[in-house]
Amino acid sequence: MPKDSDWEAYKVPPSRTPVVESTSAVPNPATFVQTVFSYVFDAPVTFVREWIERQQAKNKFYYYHQKFRRVPDVSECLEGDYLCFFEAEAQWRRDRMVDQEIVEIIRERLGACKQREGPNQFQNCAKEAELLKQVTKAYQDRYGDLGYHGNARTCLMKQKHRMMEERKAAQ
Repeated sequence: MPKDSDWEAYKVPPSRTPVVESTSAVPNPATFVQTVFSYVFDAPVTFVREWIERQQAKNKFYYYHQKFRRVPDVSECLEGDYLCFFEAEAQWRRDRMVDQEIVEIIRERLGACKQREGPNQFQNCAKEAELLKQVTKAYQDRYGDLGYHGNARTCLMKQKHRMMEERKAAQ
């Protein structure tokens, strides 16, 4: 490496830097407190946290893969069986959320197809549009006029009335 001729532009640090010597015989209290904190608080907490993480790594629990067993419908519950009513209501809510997600996924697929196809969307996305039409009609038939506070019993009554209307129309 060539020597730089301009020493003033690029100052070189001195080759030997002096060592800072303590002026007192008493140790620095900051290092003492830091060491005590490290051994008394930090080390045990770190040990426990790492031990818990190792235990949890052995038994992974995926909360979003929780599977519920199917419970009886409201029509299958006995009179006065409030636990069955509660479980049927929870099952109905889960089914409604699943149906909402299905409609949303189909709607997103149709939107992606329209975005991808551009001006040819009407002929190339006809299958997705027909599927969305069927899914939204099925969702509307089942949950249509229930509103936000709909429950399993009102949904069952709506289904009963729809079946009676279909029977009358068939006669």
